[in-house]
Amino acid sequence: MKNSNLLRASVMSVLTITLVFGLLFPAVVTALGGILFKKQAEGSLLRAGSTVIGSELIGQSFSAPGYLHPRPSAAGSGYDASLSGGTNLGPTSDKLINGIHKKLPDGKDDPGNFDGIKDLAAAYRTENGLAKDAVLPADAATRSASGLDPEISPENAALQAARIARIRGLTETEVKRIIETNTAGRQLGVLGEARVNVLKANLALDAAAPGKTGAK
Repeated sequence: MKNSNLLRASVMSVLTITLVFGLLFPAVVTALGGILFKKQAEGSLLRAGSTVIGSELIGQSFSAPGYLHPRPSAAGSGYDASLSGGTNLGPTSDKLINGIHKKLPDGKDDPGNFDGIKDLAAAYRTENGLAKDAVLPADAATRSASGLDPEISPENAALQAARIARIRGLTETEVKRIIETNTAGRQLGVLGEARVNVLKANLALDAAAPGKTGAK
């Protein structure tokens, strides 16, 4: 085969592969996704009326006492989707365990201060009225690898139920029923762990007791 024929065959192969796998295949998959899995293709968005308030897949911060609180986040100042990431600290890191708490010469907190696991655990026990030595699920006092985890463990959610019930004027049984309704089991029955979607549960709490979040 002549060089010109080899060149022509090579060029045609590249163009064909580019057309089929670079344009046609992605277009077909995108179209099918939009038809068969419309909600997922659009980002699994959740709405209050016509207003988009978040996604099932991206966590966000909740601090009012009438809400279910997510696990701590190291993404930016917390749940910053543009700075997704963890602390990158090893399990034996003194900073991770005990944190850093320093003062500047003017008496203000050092910007480099960091709450360790002990700090997060103490704060969690205090806000939920638990004993100082109460055993906590790991996700109550540790940050996720992405910093954007939308879910917490059922054990974590259950420990928050009494606080939420008190603020909302609901019974603890009612709150736990809402949590259970928004709890997903293991995928295919064997993959992962049971988990509670924080945003969906909080929307259900708002529906059950509107306006009673405890926010100032």
